[in-house]
Amino acid sequence: MSTLPFEKKKREILIKRELTPCKEYGTEPDKRPIPELIKYGIINVDKPKGPTSHQVSAYLQKIMGVNKGGHSGTLDPGVTGVLPVAIERATRVVQAILNAGKEYVCLMNLHKEISEYEIYKLCEGFTGKIEQMPPVRSAVKRQLRTREIYYIDILEIENGRNILFKVGCQGGTYIRKLVHDMGIKAGSGAHMAELRRTKAGPIDESTAFTLQDISDALYFYKEEGNERFLRKVVQPMENAVKHLPMVWVADTTINPLCHGSNLCIPGVARFHSGINKDDIIAVMSLKDELVALGTAVMISEDIQKAEKGVCVRIDKVFMEPGTYPKYIK
Repeated sequence: MSTLPFEKKKREILIKRELTPCKEYGTEPDKRPIPELIKYGIINVDKPKGPTSHQVSAYLQKIMGVNKGGHSGTLDPGVTGVLPVAIERATRVVQAILNAGKEYVCLMNLHKEISEYEIYKLCEGFTGKIEQMPPVRSAVKRQLRTREIYYIDILEIENGRNILFKVGCQGGTYIRKLVHDMGIKAGSGAHMAELRRTKAGPIDESTAFTLQDISDALYFYKEEGNERFLRKVVQPMENAVKHLPMVWVADTTINPLCHGSNLCIPGVARFHSGINKDDIIAVMSLKDELVALGTAVMISEDIQKAEKGVCVRIDKVFMEPGTYPKYIK
């Protein structure tokens, strides 16, 4: 089975200091009470055909009764599938998914029949780094740019013209344009007949719910006191950063981080191997709560050896100040 780059990485957890989390403060993400889960939640919407991604996000906010929401990776109105929407204090976590790998299932219609051999060679030729010009109607500046296609797995071929395939690609790749360029290369022309997103970073369609599902889950919670369905629908925001390298910090270090301090070596309890400078880092509590996102200043080997200095520059804070006190007895 083909996988996205982050799914292939096997990171080892390295111990800097042996520490035990304090029971009195913080909450394991899966054990948050419902109001707190919503406050720090992300919902994987199974986007239907028709509305824009922004409209789906607005519909979700209305259903959940929240004021803030942000989606990761715009889907065209005619495209369906995985649309992670983070709500309330978790809103900015979707930025961690934007540049992560994406996966789609696409139905491509070639404008004339070609052999199966030619189809496989065509897909093979578009695997790897490609140059792509964004379409006229796009959210980015229209200039030639390089994108990487990690894999194209052909699922079904019908009459040498209709090709159903799965594609894993770098964030920001336009699949409609990919299909158009493949049609030109084939000498036949082609158009995208159907498209569904199946993965956006670590979020996949196994946890996707329709807007009606979400509305029903909220009804069962509010009217019948049944949390079970809502807990399936609303994921902890921590699920959106599972693909990132992580650094776990001491409980006494968390409050200064919540006030904007950078992470220094004495506050590190454990960390992932394979951290490189300028990597996006998820800074976690010992209870696996997301405290902040930051940028690596040191590589893993330096974190292991160093006794002082900044190792992660904090960029976005998610945990509220005061969740952990400055001093813990």
